[in-house]
Amino acid sequence: MKTMFRILFLLSVAKVGAQSSTLAVSDSLYADGNYALAINEYAKEGSYSAQLQIARAYNAMGNYDKALVQYDNIVQKNSSHVLAKYELGKLYLKLKKYGAARLVFSELAEKNNLNPEYFYYLGEALKELNLFPEGIAAYKKSVKLDSTHLRSIFQLGKYYVMQRERDSVLKYVNKGLNFYENDVSLINLKALANYNDNLIWLALPYFERLVELGEHKEYIFEEMGYSYFAMAKYEKAKEAYENLLTFDEENPVALFGIGSAYSKLQQLDSAKIYIKKSIEVQKVVLDKEYNALARLAVEQNDLELAIKYYERAFIEDPSGYLYKYEVCLLTDQHYKKPEKSLKCYEEYLNKFGGKKDYFSEFTSKRIVELKEEIHMDTP
Repeated sequence: MKTMFRILFLLSVAKVGAQSSTLAVSDSLYADGNYALAINEYAKEGSYSAQLQIARAYNAMGNYDKALVQYDNIVQKNSSHVLAKYELGKLYLKLKKYGAARLVFSELAEKNNLNPEYFYYLGEALKELNLFPEGIAAYKKSVKLDSTHLRSIFQLGKYYVMQRERDSVLKYVNKGLNFYENDVSLINLKALANYNDNLIWLALPYFERLVELGEHKEYIFEEMGYSYFAMAKYEKAKEAYENLLTFDEENPVALFGIGSAYSKLQQLDSAKIYIKKSIEVQKVVLDKEYNALARLAVEQNDLELAIKYYERAFIEDPSGYLYKYEVCLLTDQHYKKPEKSLKCYEEYLNKFGGKKDYFSEFTSKRIVELKEEIHMDTP
C-alpha cells in the first residue's frame, strides 16, 4: 500500500514538473513576441493562467475576435476571475464596444468599490456613450479613492475647460500638478483655463513652460503670440508668431501677427511686407466656380455670358491658360470680328505660346488665318 502511495506521489510531482516546464517554455515564447507558438504551448495546459495568457496573446497579435471569445470563456466559467474580466473590459473599450465595457466596469466597481481603476474605465465608457454626468461622477470617485490618479484628473480638468469653469479646472489640475509638476497635459489645461477667461498674464507662464518641456504646437505659439502682443511684449510676440510660421509659411494669423509686431516696434517697412502678404494668402480664388458658370452658359447657348465668366476665371487664376483659350475661341465664334479675335489669340500666344501644345498650335494657325482674312477685307 505504501508503495502505491509513493508511486502516485511521484507521478503527481512529475506532472507538476512537466506543467511548470511547459509554462516556462510558453512564457518565454510570449515574452519574445512569438504569440502563435506561445498559444500552441499554452493550449497544452488547462490552467487559468494558461487560458488567460492565450487571451493576452490573441490581444497582442491583434486577433481581437479570438481574444474576446477567450476572455469571455474564462469569465463565464468562473466569474471570480477578476483580472480576466478587467482585461476584457479594457478590450471592449479598445474595440469601441462602450455599452459592453460599461457593464463590465459597473460590475467590477460594484464588487470592489475601492479600486480607482474600475471607476476610471467606467468613466471612459460613460463618456463615450455621451453620459457625461455619470462619467464625471465616476472620474470623481476615482480621484476620491486616489488623489494622484492623473488620468482621471486630466479627464475632469478637460471637461471643466470645455465648460469654461476655471475654478473647477484648477481644483483638479493643481491636485495633479502637486503630484507631478511636469505633466504637460495638466499644464496645458491650466494654461487654457486661464486663457479662455482672458487672464492671459496667468496663462502665459504655462504656455512658456510647455515650450520648455518640448511641446512645440501651433496653437501654443498662436496663443503665446496673442498674449505677448496684448501685454505689449512685441519682440516676444514676433518670435512666437515666427515659430507659428514654421508650421505653415502662409499662415495669415502668423503673418499678420509679425506685421503688427513690426509696426509696434516702428519697423514700418517690414510691417508692410508681412501685412500685405497676410492679405495675399487670404485671397479667395474663385476660378473653378466661374469656370462652372461659363460651361453652363455655353450649354444654354449664351456665349456672351460664357465669355464674361471665362474672363473672370482668368482674372482669378492668371495661370489658367484654358480659361484664356476659351475666351478667344468663344470670342471668335460669337463676335465674328477678326480684329477682336486676332488680338485675343495673340495675347494667348504671347503668354502661353511657350507650352508648345495643341492649343498653342491651333492658336498659331488661327492667327495666320485671321491675318489673311483681315488682309483680304482690306481695300
